[in-house]
Amino acid sequence: MTWGIPGLQAVMTVEGAADADVFRAYVKRVLGPTLRPGDLVVLDHLRAHQAVGVQQALARRGARLRYLPPYSPARSPSEPCWSKVKTALRKAKARPREARDAAMTQALPTVMGTDAQGWFMHCGYALQ
Repeated sequence: MTWGIPGLQAVMTVEGAADADVFRAYVKRVLGPTLRPGDLVVLDHLRAHQAVGVQQALARRGARLRYLPPYSPARSPSEPCWSKVKTALRKAKARPREARDAAMTQALPTVMGTDAQGWFMHCGYALQ
């Protein structure tokens, strides 16, 4: 998942855990095509985010990569984002995967770029 001025974008769902292979596929097929030279990609320290080839794939797109400080929920802007999305998914009570994906399609547009800006600022990151 990424967010920008329009809100969430470059979203991919999978069954099971997102390991290094899944994350590399996400970067190559989903995130990569949305990036423009100069974009900033901010990741946490999930082992899959540090997989061999991820940084190189982002650099080929002209994107810069920064890692958040070592995990602290209070400093991770993705925590309030997922909280907002999960609230919508719980409200939809969607259980089979197809229903969850449909509910996700409805929930994602509720996250706006202004939300992301607020979450980054709330977590102490200066936006320039």
